[in-house]
Amino acid sequence: MRLPLWHLTLASVRNRGLATALTLIAIALSVTLLLGVERLRNDARASFANTLSGTDLIVGARSGAVQLLLYSVFHIGDATHDVSWSRIDALRGHKDVAWLVPVSLGDSHRGFRVVGTTADFFAHVQTGDRQPLRFAAGQAFDGVFDAVVGAEVAASLGYAPGAKIVLSHGAGEFAAAEHGDKPFTVTGVLARTGTPVDRSVLVGLPAIEAIHLDWQGGSRIPGVEIPAQFVGKFDLTPKRVTAALIGLERRSTVFRVQREINTSDGEPLLAILPGVTLDELWRVVGVVERVLLAVSAFVVAVGLAGLVATLVSSLSARRRELAILRALGAGPGDVFVLLMTESVLLAVAGCALGVLLLWGLSAALSPWLMAEHGVQLVARFVDQSELVWLAGVIAAALLASVIPAWRAYRYSLVDGMTVRM
Repeated sequence: MRLPLWHLTLASVRNRGLATALTLIAIALSVTLLLGVERLRNDARASFANTLSGTDLIVGARSGAVQLLLYSVFHIGDATHDVSWSRIDALRGHKDVAWLVPVSLGDSHRGFRVVGTTADFFAHVQTGDRQPLRFAAGQAFDGVFDAVVGAEVAASLGYAPGAKIVLSHGAGEFAAAEHGDKPFTVTGVLARTGTPVDRSVLVGLPAIEAIHLDWQGGSRIPGVEIPAQFVGKFDLTPKRVTAALIGLERRSTVFRVQREINTSDGEPLLAILPGVTLDELWRVVGVVERVLLAVSAFVVAVGLAGLVATLVSSLSARRRELAILRALGAGPGDVFVLLMTESVLLAVAGCALGVLLLWGLSAALSPWLMAEHGVQLVARFVDQSELVWLAGVIAAALLASVIPAWRAYRYSLVDGMTVRM
């Protein structure tokens, strides 16, 4: 007569409440870490890949390709050199160039990057799967002291069209004095894109020149102050910009145009393909990703080792229990399956708890990751790739439980053969 295995398994697990709870927590935390690292890796890649779409080339001063991509698109770091405006004009007139959007970096506003550009930025820069930028409120800048803010800037600082803002000289920890004598008016708020645009303040290139009329060498000129109402008397044509985003008439000419720019005489320039350079970036950080995954896998192994240790350490105390099961008709194979079932049950419950914990952490940390690092972490339960990891954890638990199950089988067999007086 076969015993009700599932009833016995649940009763056995409940009977060792504290040990079961600790094992369950250890497995859940290890699964949370494993899936969290994998999810963060995939979502970070997706966020970076969705930052720029439809741009064929990025051109800047000659440096490293990854460095150029990081500061021009992701606003990470700073350029070592700028590009002269004459070279930008020459590139704009190239027969294969359909459009060109210059970008000037270097200033900030309350921790957010200021991007000097032209109105073409809103017409040609796309994110995700060629999605154009949209305005949640207001419109693009028109006057010298107009500004457009990204969704994260507006949400964090409570800005709406009509708000007055003041830019600071320098970026991040190097931000110096404010350009308080030349305030800007917010004319528009961009819809959320999940890209660095959300954390940017966009102004016209003439505005960058205007706020630096009375500055030289990174500091204000002593005794010189040019009020905002007089900046129109000066030539506000930019002298230099940080980089340029380029779209070509035909994608088939991209390698030829890139080669022409990189080998041109005069001012040394570097043209990069965003997608190719992004792949290079992932190759650079791939070692770190593999290390993180290895650490996560090691933590899972530790959790499963705790499961095995719990089962093995309880075997001596459970010899009487196993003997009773034998007396009630259970065979050694039933005992073996019972221990295996307990392990799988704990692994499944630990995985389920780990998934729930990861979902809660994702929902809680997603706004912070988006605001601070531009990574859009999607709060979800599991996807297909994560199911493979969970199946692997359960299979590993099943494999690890063979040792305690075999020992229980041997104990049961010996006790079953022992003559009782």
